Parts: sequence; structure tokens; C-alpha cells
Amino acid sequence: MPIDLNSVQQDLCTEQNLIHFNSAGASLMPKQVLDCQIQHLLLEASIGGYEAARKKTADIDAIYSSVAKLINCEISEVALVENATIGWFSAFYAIDFKAGDKILTAQSEYGSNYLSYLQLAREKGVVIEIIPSTSSGEVSVSALQKMLDDKVKLISITHIPTNGGLVNPIVEIGKIAAANNILYLVDACQSVGQLSVDVKEIQCDFLSATSRKYLRGPRGAGFLYVRKTIISSLNPPLIDVRSATWNTLDSYQLRHDAKRFENWENNYAALLGMGCAIDYALHIGMHNITAYNAVLAKSLRHSLTKIKGLSLWDIGREQCAIVTFSLQGIESSKVQVLLLEYNINVSCSRPTSTLIDASTRQLPDLVRASLHYFNHQAQIDLLLSALSEINDQHLKSK
Repeated sequence: MPIDLNSVQQDLCTEQNLIHFNSAGASLMPKQVLDCQIQHLLLEASIGGYEAARKKTADIDAIYSSVAKLINCEISEVALVENATIGWFSAFYAIDFKAGDKILTAQSEYGSNYLSYLQLAREKGVVIEIIPSTSSGEVSVSALQKMLDDKVKLISITHIPTNGGLVNPIVEIGKIAAANNILYLVDACQSVGQLSVDVKEIQCDFLSATSRKYLRGPRGAGFLYVRKTIISSLNPPLIDVRSATWNTLDSYQLRHDAKRFENWENNYAALLGMGCAIDYALHIGMHNITAYNAVLAKSLRHSLTKIKGLSLWDIGREQCAIVTFSLQGIESSKVQVLLLEYNINVSCSRPTSTLIDASTRQLPDLVRASLHYFNHQAQIDLLLSALSEINDQHLKSK
């Protein structure tokens, strides 16, 4: 059944005239998610943090079930973490890289991830290789196939890059990784909550995601999926009494499930909020969300082409609800600020976040409008009107 947009909007906590096109940065939480966090904070204040966590044990355990249902995995394959970056780091640095091992990644790889590759290239002598893109912009699966040899240790792909609507073919890549017994790490920071994500279909070994973006949860929470058959082979970069047991004075035992990637100290209010946000998305239905977001994005892209001097920068055979553009003669950071005067939130994507892609395509700073299922056509029309006014004022001032 279609999304009940009226109900979704009634669940928003914001002022009615605010237009939020920044779900790829931090989305708007439903009231239910906010209330969940507030109630837990009040409980902590009234009886103590340890006691509150103990009282909410069943609710905390249910978060693992919600994540497992969202991405189609087992509860034992889920780790709850502080954010997607920590989850990604925990997976990446647990791999036993040796000098000469190869990491294959995409042109559009995110800056934080690539910095980690560079660190291991410097410290351990790993080799970083960029998989060529197709003419439409996504990772070339045929090119990837030709790059495989016995030195390839990891294929690491960002599903949706931070700087545009491109969707990389992670299912096709997963088939190649699985067929060749190569570790496969997926950064799903921008896709979980926006698109249907199924780790069994993807055949990835790891997948990291955040709460604050398209899941519409709070900041300070995320999760990591680790395929159960490889958990025992991984050595987390940091361990504590949550991830391991101190058996004797000089020995310890790591957990046998994905919780070996967790820390003992957690922001349980944020984690419970994330669980509530996942349940909210599941209630609406990820297929419904995916379909509606596609309609919104197609409408916005089509309409933006009518604005004189506006350049669309999105590439890819498949595109998502992240739309990037620039206005000729106006800095994108200035466009972002000017749109605030119309009560419209967007963000500015800078070349340093995806330096290889930005250098290859000669990208300027980009205005990034990221839509979600609480948005609607009337808001898109207001954005277009505001951009037209901003553009007209600029042209008149020349």
C-alpha cells in the first residue's frame, strides 16, 4: 500500500513550513523516535544509567532483531556501534592485511574510507587499486573481474557516494567476491533507510550503516553487519570487557558473535532511538520508501534542467534520492545559505569528501538536495521557485 504522507508528516517534530532536503546529512526524526530517547533519558535520570539499561534489557535486545529484519541477517551477525564510521573501521582494521595485499575500491570512494587505505599502504605496504567506472559512472563489473588475482584481499565499495545520486552495483560485485572467496566490505551509510538492502542478496562479508541519515534516527548510533562464517577469523582493533572475556591473568577469549566489535559503554538512548527508527521504517515498508523516493528524485532532476545556468552532476545507470547540482557564477555554499532564507535545508558537498571522483570529473563544490519519503511535490516546487529567484537575482546583479 502507498505511504500515508499525512500520517508521516504529522509525526514530524519540525515547524510546518520547514523544508528539509538534507536526509543524506542528518534526517528528521519522527516524534516516536524522539519520545523513545527522552523516555530513556528520564529513566536514567530517575533511577540511574546502569539500572535503566538493566530495566530496558528486552528493548535493547530487540534492536538486534530490528536490524536483522531490516537487512535480512541473523541477530548474531549484528553489532551496535557509535556510528557508521566506527563500524566500518572496526571491520576494516580487523582484517589481517600483509604487505602486497590489494584493496580494490571505487572511484567514488568516501574520504574517511580512503584515508584508511592510505594508512595501511603506508604502514603495512598494502596496494590500493581503483576499479574503473563504466561510461555511465558506476563501478565496472567487467573491469573488476579482470583485476582479480591471488593478491586481492578486499573489495571495498561505498554503495551510494556522498557527492551524488550514483548507486553502485553492489549485488553484481558481491557475486564476483563470493565466487572468488574475496572479502567484501560495503559502506551503506547513504543507502540503508533509503533503499532496500539485503545482505544475503549482496553476499557481503561486512556492511556498515548509520542511524542519523535515511533511517531517521538520532546521531551517535549505527550498526555493523559481519557474516557469521568469518567472525572467528577477525581480530578487532580494540577490545574491552564487552567484546572479550578476561579468562586468566594472561589470556582472554573474544566473543563468537558480532558483539566482538562492540564496546561496553553505549549511549542507550541513541541506540533505542535507532531501534525505534528502524521499526518505523519497517512499518512503512522499505519497498514503499524506495519507490516513493525514486518518484521524488526523478521529479526534482527533471525540473532542475529547466533552470538556466544550473548544472546537474549526478551520474550512474541507477540513481537515488540524492541530487547534486550547481548554479553558474554562484558558490554552492552561498546557495546553501540563501536557501535557508526560504526555510529550505540542503547541504554543500565539497571535493575533499570524494577526492578521486572530484579530481577525475573536475567537480566544484556542489549543492546536495537529499529527499526522503516525508517530502512531497509541493516542497520540490518551492525549492525550484527559490532557486529560480536566487538565479534571477544573480543574473540581474551582473
